[in-house]
Amino acid sequence: MLAGDHTATGLDGAGWSVTDGTWWSSAAFSRGMRTDPALRDRVVAVHRRTAEAVYRRISGEDLPGEAALRGRFHDRLPLDDSAPLLLGSPEVPEGFRERRVYRVLFAGDLDAERLRRLRCLWAMGPADGSADPPARVAGTARLRAGRDVLTWDLRRIGPGTAWCLDLTACLGGSSDDTVGSLLRELRTAMRHDARLIPVTIERFA
Repeated sequence: MLAGDHTATGLDGAGWSVTDGTWWSSAAFSRGMRTDPALRDRVVAVHRRTAEAVYRRISGEDLPGEAALRGRFHDRLPLDDSAPLLLGSPEVPEGFRERRVYRVLFAGDLDAERLRRLRCLWAMGPADGSADPPARVAGTARLRAGRDVLTWDLRRIGPGTAWCLDLTACLGGSSDDTVGSLLRELRTAMRHDARLIPVTIERFA
């Protein structure tokens, strides 16, 4: 669940059990996917078409539509919805109306091949001049969309524990739609290409 500024306020989830054909919702399971490495290793992100095929093969029925699936969300895991943490003076570069800094945290680890694919996907340059995967900042990318400029760092948060994307958005347009779209695209790539699980989206400025 996202707030108006695209930060995360809660995690919704629903599951279906093949043993009894029932749907369920569990905040504890949502938390476990992000904190328990053994459980996390059993989770694989797939596109809807694949999920439809698997569900039809196992259950003999069609996978419910998005609205119906969202109706299965009953046990939300709430996240901290405090105001953005200001790390120093929120200076806005000349020519822009606002500067925001986001951190998207992911549970899991990247091997060298998945890290290489992400760097290629985003045309990343090594932030510290090193191509060594253990480097804390693995790469930096930049996107200009209309009057907005967005840059993001792929950063390791502890060996084998977690990674994050630190996004700086300098907004020159009248809306923040570009921020929301890019955050969604980045999360999707981290799920499908890197097999990491999103934990939260915070704002630092």
